[in-house]
Amino acid sequence: MRLSAAFCALGLLSAAAPGCSRRETAVERGDRDQVLHRGLGYEVATLDPQLAAGIAEQDVDSALFEGLVSEDPRDLHPVPGVAEGWEASPDGLTYTFRLRRNARWSDGTPVTSGDFVGAWRRMLTPSLGAENAEMLFVLRGARNFNRASTTDFRDVGATSIDDLTLRITLEHPMPGFLPLLAHPAWFPLPLRALQANGPLYERGNAWAEPGHLVGNGPFVLQSWVPDREIVVGRSPTYWDAGSVRLRGIHFHPIDSVDAEERAFRSGQLHITDAVPSDRIEAYRRAATGVLRIDPYLGTYFLRLNVRRPPLDDPRIRRALSLAVDRRAIVGRILHGVETASAAFTPPGMGGYVPPPGPGMDAGEARRLLAAAGHPAGAGLPPLELLYNNSENHRAIAEAVQEMWRRELGVDVRLVNREQKVVLEDRRAGDFQIVRSSWIADYAGPGSFLDIWRSGDGNNQTGWRDEGYDSLVSQAERSRDADVRNALFGRAEERLLDGAPIIALFHYRHVFLIGPSVRGWYPTLLDHHPYKFVWLDGAAAPR
Repeated sequence: MRLSAAFCALGLLSAAAPGCSRRETAVERGDRDQVLHRGLGYEVATLDPQLAAGIAEQDVDSALFEGLVSEDPRDLHPVPGVAEGWEASPDGLTYTFRLRRNARWSDGTPVTSGDFVGAWRRMLTPSLGAENAEMLFVLRGARNFNRASTTDFRDVGATSIDDLTLRITLEHPMPGFLPLLAHPAWFPLPLRALQANGPLYERGNAWAEPGHLVGNGPFVLQSWVPDREIVVGRSPTYWDAGSVRLRGIHFHPIDSVDAEERAFRSGQLHITDAVPSDRIEAYRRAATGVLRIDPYLGTYFLRLNVRRPPLDDPRIRRALSLAVDRRAIVGRILHGVETASAAFTPPGMGGYVPPPGPGMDAGEARRLLAAAGHPAGAGLPPLELLYNNSENHRAIAEAVQEMWRRELGVDVRLVNREQKVVLEDRRAGDFQIVRSSWIADYAGPGSFLDIWRSGDGNNQTGWRDEGYDSLVSQAERSRDADVRNALFGRAEERLLDGAPIIALFHYRHVFLIGPSVRGWYPTLLDHHPYKFVWLDGAAAPR
């Protein structure tokens, strides 16, 4: 049976889809013209790669910019990007990169080593307030510059030897340093374009908006209609333009998973960001091959603002964690596709085994709440749980709300906002409890545990623990994998005991993908370098 016919029979396609109607869909036109339509999940807040705090922002930026290294599409091992080659010193502290002579910005000017050094200076300048600035702390002197212990950027281990030679000096050897360079935090910037559109070291610069954005990636920004569509087209100035098969990508920010799934069924999207949890079984039964469940290094969790009473009391935070039935959430709401866990770090990265974390123990949760002066929730003011638009997020929030009411007598009020507002509130500390997720920047436990150090831009809970900070720093500096993993394990135990977060489950990426999409391989970080993606119209059902 043809795919479209199977969907029509099951009621999984609307009347506008191929096989249900003769009208050409966006997907059919895209297959013909090599234009990919991808669901983003939510509206991006910015296309400035140094201020890109969310996955959607980074997904778009990876089309518009390129770092020193890029990623292999199958397993994401580092491959040459702007740098055509590099050498590392025997002690693992110094890297020298040779840049391509034909690397160009989209305005035709050369990409130089100074564009990287200048970008990293901006990223580390305190006035910018970049959440991901800590990703650059592996550079010698970067932490001191960001924390204003020094104002001389020459103390930072980033040196332009000449236009085509860049030297990086690390604070300590870092396993997996090269893959880290594919993250947007490490991208170069067109400094002239920034200076022409606003202050270099402050937020609010208009350089990353349509008509101003200059990139160096395989695609260029053509248009951006907020809450509707971001359109990028193949860049003629990209150094490897001849290898880019897609002519364009349309990114569709759809924060409703139900609406996104309908857009896929009606032929408006090649790829969705997610799937409504209540439709997973239908797609499994249909066996059409469009449902994908890929491995994914990510964790779904709640951030607790420890600066605000009553969440400044660790007993209350632990009680809330102990009262959550994670298995019920995964089994009843998510149909078993995720992995319930009270640990923040997923297992299986370089031999790291995370601590088990607090399982559900309603009796101990009630005892802790009573010890904090609130037996059966008495006298405890209502708590507010903030989450971003999504039917799946709402179902999980409602389940947690009911568990806390039933087990602890706690009154929880749910607040729904669009994602960019949630990010603003979280950054400003204007929340009590907020739904959150963390996706690895690289495949190592440090990618999950670095962010909970005191003052980290991604911490955003107000939690500080000097013992935790010390253990993570020691782990980062150890070259022995067993010692490093043991230190990370001790640090994570302290994190879970302090309970500034409540981990719920580890992700797998559940999404829909059309049969014409090629080069979209399962990867642990859910990265898919667009220069290797293309559309095979002959594979699409008619």
